[in-house]
Amino acid sequence: MHDGQLTVTSELVADLIASQFPQWRGRPVRAVTSHGTVNALFRIGDDLVARLPLLPGDRVRDELEQEADAARRLRAISPYPTPEPIAIGEPGDGYPLPWAVYTWLDGTIAYDADVAGSTAFAEDLARFVIALRAEPTDGRVFTGSWRGGVLTSQDPYVADGLARSRGMIDVDSLAALWADLRTTPRTEPDAWTHRDLMPGNLLVKDGRLSGVIDVGTFTVSDPAMDLQPAWNLLDPTARKAFRTALDSDDDEWRRGMAWSFAQAIGCLWYYVETNPVMSRTAHHTLTALLTAA
Repeated sequence: MHDGQLTVTSELVADLIASQFPQWRGRPVRAVTSHGTVNALFRIGDDLVARLPLLPGDRVRDELEQEADAARRLRAISPYPTPEPIAIGEPGDGYPLPWAVYTWLDGTIAYDADVAGSTAFAEDLARFVIALRAEPTDGRVFTGSWRGGVLTSQDPYVADGLARSRGMIDVDSLAALWADLRTTPRTEPDAWTHRDLMPGNLLVKDGRLSGVIDVGTFTVSDPAMDLQPAWNLLDPTARKAFRTALDSDDDEWRRGMAWSFAQAIGCLWYYVETNPVMSRTAHHTLTALLTAA
């Protein structure tokens, strides 16, 4: 998916485990089919999963430690199961980076579950978001460079995505929509947010939300960040139920549209060949935004 991406195999992961975590030596190691874009995933037995970053970097260990801290905090407040960080592995033969081990959560990802029209599932999602928002931030504010701060900070990224997406979607209508959304006002403070509520990060059992994964982006940010499922997953009926349960006013709802737009417009072109599911989800999101506007 990316230039410079590392190649990781089950055999390599088994060797890393055997040399660094002898207590898990002999457990079956098998690759997990995933639409994620940051880590290669491998089951370790039935209850653990190894997450190996795909791209080299100078701050990988710091990022893994920050992700583990975020995961612990989220587990303490989430009304639904989330992964627990278990260990951080070291670089080894054939793999040059630190890597992480988490608990494995069973469930069907929302990409593959028929929940887009479920008001019950939408209300489950709202319950998760409300629980995060209720946790005191103790004065923390968003300081990152990724999505979650000021909408207009995304202008260069959006402009690049629009230029690269011409011929794939109605970019002229999207440009007009972004111009309308980008300056939506905000008065509420930062709140705890997952920040990446993509369908692949939502687990489903018996038609209900059963867990939330990929939790390393959890931090304080614009609370509208967690409105993403309204457009990347839910149909109009379930979308309305989600909004009603959250009691989102017009400005928050429009900022949620804008943050969803800013993510999708970059994914649409970038993953069109290397991760078609991500690209199709981006197209679905942008189309839903145009229809809802």
